Amino acid sequence: MAGAEQAKAGGRRSEEGSLFAREAARLMQDRHCTDVLLLDLTGISQVCDYIVIGSGTSDRQMRSVSEEIGKLGKDTGYTWCRTNSDPSSTWIVVDFIDVVVHLFEPSRRAYYDLEDLWSDARQVEFAQQG
Repeated sequence: MAGAEQAKAGGRRSEEGSLFAREAARLMQDRHCTDVLLLDLTGISQVCDYIVIGSGTSDRQMRSVSEEIGKLGKDTGYTWCRTNSDPSSTWIVVDFIDVVVHLFEPSRRAYYDLEDLWSDARQVEFAQQG
């Protein structure tokens, strides 16, 4: 693939990632996750372009939301790479390569404080317009 074609494909993938990350954030908010945050790490991280962070109210809710996010990815052609969670389900990570979703139990979220770790990232609005 020539340089210009690669740049065009990369831009298209980044746009798809942005749209998917917004949908995932909205889904988390709709399913009563709290303090949902979407950060744009484009140009900051070599690992992913977007992270979505939210707090759950219970391990059952967090597992359910992670499954729904996986289904959202599948339905939109954005299939996930893997899901990891700690044994007590206080932190679930759903990895879509370009987009990584973190579901936390509130005290675990405060402990790891990803918001501070990525404080140089731009916060992205994800509320549905109109």
